[in-house]
Amino acid sequence: MLDTNPVQLVVGPLATNCWLYAFTDPNPLPPMWQPYQDKLCAVIDPGADVLVIAARLKRCQRVPRYILLTHGHFDHLGVLEEAAAYCQKTYGLTPEIGIHKDDAEYVGPDSLEAHRESFTAAVGNALHIDALWHPLPRADRLFTEGDRVGPFTVLHLPGHSKGSVGFYDSAAGVLFSGDTLFHNGFGRTDLPGGNARSLMTSLDRLFGLKGTVKVYPGHGQDTTIDQERAFY
Repeated sequence: MLDTNPVQLVVGPLATNCWLYAFTDPNPLPPMWQPYQDKLCAVIDPGADVLVIAARLKRCQRVPRYILLTHGHFDHLGVLEEAAAYCQKTYGLTPEIGIHKDDAEYVGPDSLEAHRESFTAAVGNALHIDALWHPLPRADRLFTEGDRVGPFTVLHLPGHSKGSVGFYDSAAGVLFSGDTLFHNGFGRTDLPGGNARSLMTSLDRLFGLKGTVKVYPGHGQDTTIDQERAFY
């Protein structure tokens, strides 16, 4: 039986969490995906180290139906192109890529300027992104609040970036929070599109979820809503 516990892969120099989440898609599958209906997963935030991600997918016998981005910062989507290409080469299928519409500028072939601006704000120059840069694929889906994708409801959680989201599987009590909520912390708001007041509103929204909801963040260890409410 396929293990449905999220698999955590810590990737890249900023120790970003890439999550693999197995699920049964509640929606009718296109014919080409039906042979893999018992092995589907979402890859959330493929930030770096595509060979590590690919090896774990193979080991877990999981087939990515979706590549979901909690927001557009480069440490969360740095190997987006390679991850999609790996799936196409391995399975003959390309997973759907999804990001919130307000962070859409961070994907696609013209996204370099948005990443240069973000890197300059973070470290004072864009030399690192210039050295790493290669064109990124466009998103197949641009999410808005309340959209459904696989087992998830998309929660728009602006503050860390304009288009930050959480992917919430209410049936399983699981939330992938990106950089909005960490264990005993939250994401910075001083990068382009960040807003401290919006982030506080987003945190208040998350603290309204059931306390037993398990939270899998963009960096650091997993936690629960109860634990974070108590901390704050």
